[in-house]
Amino acid sequence: MSLVKITRESGLMRRKFLVGAGVTAGAGALARHLPFRVIEPVSAADPAPPPASSNTVVKHTVCSHCSVGCSVEAVVTNGVWVRQDAAFDSPINMGAHCAKGASVREHAFGEKRLRYPMKLVNGKYERISWDQAINEIGDKLIALRQQAGPDALMVIGSSKHNNEQSYLLRKWVSMWGSNNCDHQARICHSTTVAGVAQTFGYGAMTNSFNDLHYSKAVMFIGSNPAEAHPISMLHFLHAKELGAKMIVVDPRFTRTARFAHHYVRVRPGTDIPLVWGILWHIFNNGWEDKEYIAARTWGMEDVRKEVAKWTPDKVSDVTGVPEATVRMAAEVLAKNKPSSVVWCMGITQHHIGTANVRALCILQLALGNIGVQGGGANIYRGHDNVQGATDVGPNGESLPGYYGLAEGSWKHFASAWGVDYNWLLSRYGSKELMEKPGITVSRWFDAVNEQNQYIDQPSNLRAVFYWGHAPNSQTRLPDMKAAMQKLDMLVVIDPYPSMTASMHGRENGVYLLPAASQFETQGSVTASNRSIQWRERVIQPIFECKTDHEIMYLFAKKFGFADELCKNIKVVNNEPVIEDILREINRSCWTIGYTGCSPERLKLHMENKATFDPTTLRAEYGPCKGDYYGLPWPCWGTPEMKHPGTPILYDLHKPVMEGGMPFRANWGVEHNGSSLLAADGSTNAGSQIDTGYPEFDHVFLKKLGWWQELTRQEQALAEGKNWKTDLSGGIIRVVMSHGCAPYGNARARCNVWNFPDPVPVHREPLVTPRRDLAAKYPTYDDKANFWRLPTLYKSVQDVDFSKDYPLIMTSGRLVEFEGGGEETRSNPWLAELQQNMFVELNPDDAAQINARLGDYVWVETPTGARLKMMAMVTQRVPSGIVWMPFHFGGWWMGDDLERHYPDGAAPIVRGEATNTGWTYGYDAVTMMQETKVSLCRVVRA
Repeated sequence: MSLVKITRESGLMRRKFLVGAGVTAGAGALARHLPFRVIEPVSAADPAPPPASSNTVVKHTVCSHCSVGCSVEAVVTNGVWVRQDAAFDSPINMGAHCAKGASVREHAFGEKRLRYPMKLVNGKYERISWDQAINEIGDKLIALRQQAGPDALMVIGSSKHNNEQSYLLRKWVSMWGSNNCDHQARICHSTTVAGVAQTFGYGAMTNSFNDLHYSKAVMFIGSNPAEAHPISMLHFLHAKELGAKMIVVDPRFTRTARFAHHYVRVRPGTDIPLVWGILWHIFNNGWEDKEYIAARTWGMEDVRKEVAKWTPDKVSDVTGVPEATVRMAAEVLAKNKPSSVVWCMGITQHHIGTANVRALCILQLALGNIGVQGGGANIYRGHDNVQGATDVGPNGESLPGYYGLAEGSWKHFASAWGVDYNWLLSRYGSKELMEKPGITVSRWFDAVNEQNQYIDQPSNLRAVFYWGHAPNSQTRLPDMKAAMQKLDMLVVIDPYPSMTASMHGRENGVYLLPAASQFETQGSVTASNRSIQWRERVIQPIFECKTDHEIMYLFAKKFGFADELCKNIKVVNNEPVIEDILREINRSCWTIGYTGCSPERLKLHMENKATFDPTTLRAEYGPCKGDYYGLPWPCWGTPEMKHPGTPILYDLHKPVMEGGMPFRANWGVEHNGSSLLAADGSTNAGSQIDTGYPEFDHVFLKKLGWWQELTRQEQALAEGKNWKTDLSGGIIRVVMSHGCAPYGNARARCNVWNFPDPVPVHREPLVTPRRDLAAKYPTYDDKANFWRLPTLYKSVQDVDFSKDYPLIMTSGRLVEFEGGGEETRSNPWLAELQQNMFVELNPDDAAQINARLGDYVWVETPTGARLKMMAMVTQRVPSGIVWMPFHFGGWWMGDDLERHYPDGAAPIVRGEATNTGWTYGYDAVTMMQETKVSLCRVVRA
């Protein structure tokens, strides 16, 4: 039964469902002032001419929501942003926008924005000055540092910061003296980064949205781009028009599934059995690419042994997918090549998320789909700069560029920053802490609540910065609220207050600092396909808002390390110059090729978007001719080398200097007596070494006789260094002149021996109704010390919650809102489109509790949480499964928190946060949170 049919039969039209009965006063009031007929015929009118004396300019910026990277043309008259136009010349969005992108101007001028610094005093927010805020917060942190050490502070950064701000924040936290920093990538794609990097060499999307034009088949698994990444669907639908086959794997029939040739409904948490079932048919029929496997992979025989266990009957029992459907998916992917696999958080947000990711990578390796047009492992990232923030920003396990935390990495950045290594070391509590991964955003509250004897650092966390991050995007919110109440101090830095401002339950010790939006600053932002785009500043910061990098500088002055922070960076009116920060990134992040993308080159691309082909992303004429749009990393060498960027990772068909590259030699030259280097002849076009080879350093260059090709100045800087730590860039320059990749030429690893499961295996979800499978496919043993904290696995799975909580619970995205939703739910245009938090219930399950469309229900979970929301009765979900969106916040177990926000700052649409009720579970490699499989019950309210 369709949603429309259900709606009409129930007598409750969609508008009534959306407006609801008092779900939020703001939403209801807004709806009552809008005309009933919201969609009517329109006629074009001539725009009013600007005043004769006006100064009108068009600023090139990028949508601040998902990672597709849609361009926005902002029309500014006399400093006022008066209109946004479609960027028809962008090769990424070609003039199109989703609902969120079409309304981004509202985020800069939103009435719900924070306007000046505030401090919580006896339960009410009071206005204070910036000087008071910086001094009070700074004094408290300096005292805390002296008393408890630098690791008592946790800084939760943002995937909304541009690359320069992300990089500066990691540098800022390093100079404070802690690795306790993180951002949104931990809870959306950290498992992707780890799984893909440990298989291929780099933790990023291999191809691009546009490259799907070449695909003959695409499998979307745990991905709903029609809602989460709408403009990306335009590129796939173009491929579909050209004949591409489409498979959608999801427990829920999504808006993406409606376009599919084949929809596969899978039981949540059983992705590995499904993928191994597909590979079982591929291997059984000889459909794998045998030559590719022999030349470019390592450990596939170990995979074959595991796959052989997953016979069709076992796959169907565990996944719920019929054998014929599994075989169909295998045949479509194998016989319609190149075929691509697209995944998102339906794959990553599991306690075995890294293993899920690796299974999909192995599937693509078996089919020979990595490094080819139309193939690839295509990972659609969430926030607008979550890729860039991951690449160069506040990651607790690494310095910018994925350099890690070893002494050599710290010495590399000490040189790049122009500071003494021993000074950096002195900022930390110890050398051990300096080289130990920090606490993650997914579990910072456990580092507050847990007894100190079980935490692997001297002090519990006692102060937390929420710097552009929403708390309702994290699980176990009651535990987080308890931690917030124990903190000495909580600081929120954001254009909007976020749910942090209302949920903490404190009377004092909370500060709200108004950050500028990304439209009030400038800088670069990296899309999911690794293209880097330059945002121009559209308007100056409004109200008393300050840019994030100015706030960093003001705190650095207070802490006494402003000179070290900006030694190579010019500062104007307390604001570090963004271009100088990017140039420092260019001089330091050799590992991932963030070195060729200078501010000048990126600005030139934005000014000449129309010259880039919307399929290949290559400029066909003009000043950027030969470049790929946004210089997708790796953009090797210095900007002067004019590397064009890399549109497809691991593509041997192109020379390295034209965007080709092999798999990365990141794990040595052999393992257990078996070579990890690529086979003879498996090299890039134009390579002077016709075999596999290790990464380059000063010793290898000397053995090859290439050392003399470095200048004397380069030799002095490169002596004793490898390609990653040679600040001159000379090693990379010489190596590429011989057609080689600086990081070597290796095989992709199908067996990752340093992971808990070297070959991915199925482990039943921690909270599962299939107790028989929990016994047969158990989780891991509990871990005493993992990312500085004890982490539970078996002790959670051993508890049977299924008798009291019979429904499988999962969650996902809506097209109208994004992330924690504070910005988008504060936007009146988007608020009108989706006004209520809801739970999708199958008609059979709704009948059990006599719930109809629009009724209020309680969703109750094993944590003891009770979430009040509207029932959406629909066959999009099967019987036994419920689905909820995760963008809502502002309610707490039935209580509207509007009174706890600063006056006038509560979002228009408020509702229960799904994660208030979400249960325990973390990935065994990255500490990714589990948000896709748990249990609940639903009762009438």
